[in-house]
Amino acid sequence: MISITKAPPYLTVQDQGRPGSRASGVPRGGAMDRFALRTLNAIVGNPFGAAGLEWALGGGVTRFDSACAFAFGGAMVAATLAENVVHPFTTLYAHVGDELKIERFTSGRFLYLAFSGGIEVPEVLRSRSTYLPAHFGGLGGRMIARGNTLPLGAYPPAVPRNGFTPPSELLPRYETSVVRVTRGTHAGLFGDGGWTALTETEFTVGMASDRTGYKLTGQALSHAFGDLPSDPSCEGAIQIPSDGNPIVLMADAPTVGGYPKIAVVSEADLPLVAQLNPGERLTFTPVSIDESQHALRQRTSDLNLIRSAGAASA
Repeated sequence: MISITKAPPYLTVQDQGRPGSRASGVPRGGAMDRFALRTLNAIVGNPFGAAGLEWALGGGVTRFDSACAFAFGGAMVAATLAENVVHPFTTLYAHVGDELKIERFTSGRFLYLAFSGGIEVPEVLRSRSTYLPAHFGGLGGRMIARGNTLPLGAYPPAVPRNGFTPPSELLPRYETSVVRVTRGTHAGLFGDGGWTALTETEFTVGMASDRTGYKLTGQALSHAFGDLPSDPSCEGAIQIPSDGNPIVLMADAPTVGGYPKIAVVSEADLPLVAQLNPGERLTFTPVSIDESQHALRQRTSDLNLIRSAGAASA
């Protein structure tokens, strides 16, 4: 069990999301940076889909009420365990009473913490993820507050040794701000000029950005279509509302929408978008569907190599 002795402004339980519920109007949800959470789960011997903590907007303190292996990563932070500096994407072992202090964020937007055994809150629609708009999942459908305790699941059979860190080339990388996109269902409505504007403009993440979507500012993409009849939508779709400023749909995006969809962010690059703070910039580069799928397969291969390396060190 772990306890939150000082909560950051944003703290929820998340896993890989809810499969198979979109037809009922429930978004997939889950971690904004699923690759980071999957990597951390591999580093502590968990299944990729185990639930962890999604942490943002400031520092805080977690106390270990039982001995546990854990790891953190995603956003870069200054952190200590029992007053000793600790590093991301590394298997760490905490003793009863130890405190993990997240002192400050140095880059990125979402930090993830994975614990051996995973966070064992009840499943809702096959997921432990918190869906704040509908107030379900996670810890009672709400953000975690100071004084809350969270149960952990059964300890996995093989946990990597203390200090295990995967090869750096396999870890999530956030240095680039170039995001790969494929053409969306309504790309043809914008003509070549609209596609060129999307892929040659440097956009800035606006203040209106959250788990539902990131509003971008830059060159407005003009169109005269107005709202279209609502059709299925998904995480990663880039919608163009009437003001021409793109919106990248994120983890809690609605399942339908009527804005034209000019492009879709490659699933392999959604973590790059997720980790951008308001005021930070990105550009889009076009790729084929085959290239996008290849990038995702490479991510999966990296995760499997991390798991194998961790098991070998156990």
